[in-house]
Amino acid sequence: MTNKILDVARWVAIVVVIGFAVRVLTQNWSEFWRTLRGIPWETSALSMLALVVAMGVSTLGWVVVVDGLGTRLGFLRGARICLVGQLGKYVPGSLWAYLLQMELGRKAGLSRARVASGSLIQFCIGLVAALPLALLAAPNGWVLAALPAVVLLHPKVVNWSAALARKLLRRPPIEVKVSGWAIAKAFAAAVAAWTMQGVHLWLLAGTNAPLLTCIGAMALAMTSGTFAFLLPSGAGVREAVLVAVLSSAGIPAGQALAFALASRVMFTVADLFTALAAAGTSKWAAQSGREHDGAHLITSE
Repeated sequence: MTNKILDVARWVAIVVVIGFAVRVLTQNWSEFWRTLRGIPWETSALSMLALVVAMGVSTLGWVVVVDGLGTRLGFLRGARICLVGQLGKYVPGSLWAYLLQMELGRKAGLSRARVASGSLIQFCIGLVAALPLALLAAPNGWVLAALPAVVLLHPKVVNWSAALARKLLRRPPIEVKVSGWAIAKAFAAAVAAWTMQGVHLWLLAGTNAPLLTCIGAMALAMTSGTFAFLLPSGAGVREAVLVAVLSSAGIPAGQALAFALASRVMFTVADLFTALAAAGTSKWAAQSGREHDGAHLITSE
């Protein structure tokens, strides 16, 4: 009976977060179409594709970290937890995404502690990866100032920080430590994801802004939006940062705002598409037997 109640609660939570995502979509839809009318459809399609690739690569980084904390999870199962769970960011209060991921992970047989630790570690790795890229939007040479931050990626620092966070939150510790190789792969995935997000913006802006500036702008805007945890998906903060950076690159403020709003809509569409695609793999994977191997190891945690 308790499991049935939890299943219903999970589905209600998913429906609620999808509703918030659709609300963001409809609020900016008219401005989105006005902006897209001035952009060739091939360019818009490539911009959307860049976002989907970015989300896939970011998910791969999350799976690498979670795999490093226990038995192998696998990309398909991990994608369903990560991509569906991250829709919670559209609900005011960024913690909803992590809570939903923890519940979906629990449904898949993982401990909440493992999912929470994996998400926290990947978030920190993503911040370190974003710092040098964000400085690409600044004067040349500033990127060197971010190099000392790489020290934060040392396995001892990463695992100590995760253990401290869990202790402060009064959560049970994770005995397995993330290896340096897993951290390196997650860092590479984060850099690739940030880069593809910058490519997405660069395609929207056309030749109006340099590629490196767009990469830096997206890294800075997305991380700034993440810290605005009371706002759904960093609404307003992300756009303000993008407008500021693009304006400094010579793009009129009105046009920069149009690109920022179009980007938000495309992000929401990509979030919904990848989440639904990941959820849709469940039946296919079960039928093909791709998730049979190792499933008993996960559920035995």
